[in-house]
Amino acid sequence: MPANRNNKARTTKETHRRMKFVHSLLLCCSLFFSSLAYSQEAGNSSYAYFGFEPDIITNYISTGKKLGYVRITAEVMVENQSALSSIEHHAPLIRDAIIEILGHQREEDIKSLKGREEIRMLCQEAVNDLLVQETGKKLVSKLLFTKYLYQ
Repeated sequence: MPANRNNKARTTKETHRRMKFVHSLLLCCSLFFSSLAYSQEAGNSSYAYFGFEPDIITNYISTGKKLGYVRITAEVMVENQSALSSIEHHAPLIRDAIIEILGHQREEDIKSLKGREEIRMLCQEAVNDLLVQETGKKLVSKLLFTKYLYQ
């Protein structure tokens, strides 16, 4: 009977050692493949961002006697560095277009989530139309409102 226990203990130790090895091997493989996937994503990603400084602040069309204003931080995502330099060059023109759009919005649109998204899309389209006129190219992949406050 003691020989049977020794064999069983030896088998259990070997199984435990093999399980540790397999677990370590799986962990190494998953780390390798996740780092490979990350490096491929990083290699394909050449997007750049441009943030308008200072924040854009303007009035909107409000109801009643109270004057309403909106304050946003806007950033644009472009596909490469050359597009980024064009955005920087035309920043005052882009900023003016965004202010113009915001200034013509109704209070209900400014204060609703649906309205905010519609305004963001309207600004993105207007900025791209403006850039097509100026550069001949649609440069903005996405326009983002990273801060959006109203009163």
